[in-house]
Amino acid sequence: MKHITRTLLTLALLLCWIISSFAERPNVILIIADDMNHYGFYKTYPGTKTPYLDSFKETAITFQNAYCASPVCGPSRAAMFSGLYPHNTGAYLNGANPWRNAPLNETETLVEVFKRSGYTTWGAGKIFHAQLDEGREKAKFDNDVYHGGFGPYLDEEYQIGDGNSKKFWGSQPWEGPDSDFPDVVNAESAAEFLKQDHEKPFFMIYGLWRPHNPYTAPKRFFEMYDEEFKDMQFPPPGYDEDDLNDIPPKGLHFSRIWGHRWESSGKSNPENWKRIVWGYLACTTFADWSAGQVIEALDKSRYADNTIVIFTSDNGYHLGEKDHFEKATVWEMAALTPTAIRMPGFKNAGVVTKNPINTIDLFPTLTELCGLEATEHTLDGTSIVPLLNDPHIKWKQPAITTYGPEVFSAKNTHYRYIQYPDGEEELYDHDKDFHEIHNLAGDPKYKKIIEELRAYRPKHWVTSLGGRNG
Repeated sequence: MKHITRTLLTLALLLCWIISSFAERPNVILIIADDMNHYGFYKTYPGTKTPYLDSFKETAITFQNAYCASPVCGPSRAAMFSGLYPHNTGAYLNGANPWRNAPLNETETLVEVFKRSGYTTWGAGKIFHAQLDEGREKAKFDNDVYHGGFGPYLDEEYQIGDGNSKKFWGSQPWEGPDSDFPDVVNAESAAEFLKQDHEKPFFMIYGLWRPHNPYTAPKRFFEMYDEEFKDMQFPPPGYDEDDLNDIPPKGLHFSRIWGHRWESSGKSNPENWKRIVWGYLACTTFADWSAGQVIEALDKSRYADNTIVIFTSDNGYHLGEKDHFEKATVWEMAALTPTAIRMPGFKNAGVVTKNPINTIDLFPTLTELCGLEATEHTLDGTSIVPLLNDPHIKWKQPAITTYGPEVFSAKNTHYRYIQYPDGEEELYDHDKDFHEIHNLAGDPKYKKIIEELRAYRPKHWVTSLGGRNG
């Protein structure tokens, strides 16, 4: 009898310890925008409206130099959720189907580590972008994941250009209900989850589809901007018609990836160009509002004081800068990813740091903050917990962005360095030239800086899994 009593007491103490451990571990909400550039988040395009994220940044640490591992959706998310750089997985391009090929088909993701470590996992919206093996997503998440999609698409009268991508290119104020957009449906679902009582800590991913094209959004967001740009700068602040004069041939190749869009809605057709920028700004403000609904739901919930909130994007976006639309370059417009992290208790709230980080660093950072079990694979990223504790410490490691084998970029607090497969280089001084207009790579006085940043170039590049540019 005494043995049974002792056993029951031991089990009770163990249960109390488990419950106590769960109670002390923070919840995590990861909000990922799709193709959000720095216009509104970093206020580089005056007049861009992001009031919800502006308010959020007052409670969070803003990373002024946050970058993606790859400047397109699929590879960026593959790196973020695996903790592995593209040059170690071969997931360089969209369309590579990375999660169904080695090594990522057997690599444990961040979601799976959270679940194995005792967290409730919840997801909705655009998360991995590429398909997973049959049944793997269902095993990752404790909810039935509703994704939605890029729609609603443009009506034919609003489409610009030709070909199969017409339904994606153009702008249309949407007069249907907000619920036509999966971002709204998923935000409402997230809010409902946050109203519930949860015995275990949770890891929530809310994946936005906007501001990715097609540029459809509820009409009220278009009405916040003048279609004729009478009160806003046009072309956008980063555009310079002579910008490509000092770019090496391989760089020009990336500028022309979406050349048909530049031809239909660039310098030669400013009215179409205005319409594209107008739609992107409206969709940016719509994404801001959508993310704000989830953050406000958290702030009204019982979990507000013990939840890490991360807002980021999968990559940045060009809107005519360097005669280019969309992403798929290693220049600042495509590589810079708006990022802010709110810590429990609003630690270091409102602080802005120039220390460079990469979205690949989120995996090791959350592993440390949440006491997650170790992965079998070695993570490539670096935990930024020291920066969360003191955002102003010296952080020497630059952020690495690659796009395809041997297309390499490194960004520190001051300079961006780019090297192409043929050895051609670019260098930009961001203190004087944020928009990267003047390539300094040929100036001998920058030789030491180039050598320092070039040293971070990967020594080995695995074979590409395939895919497509753009």
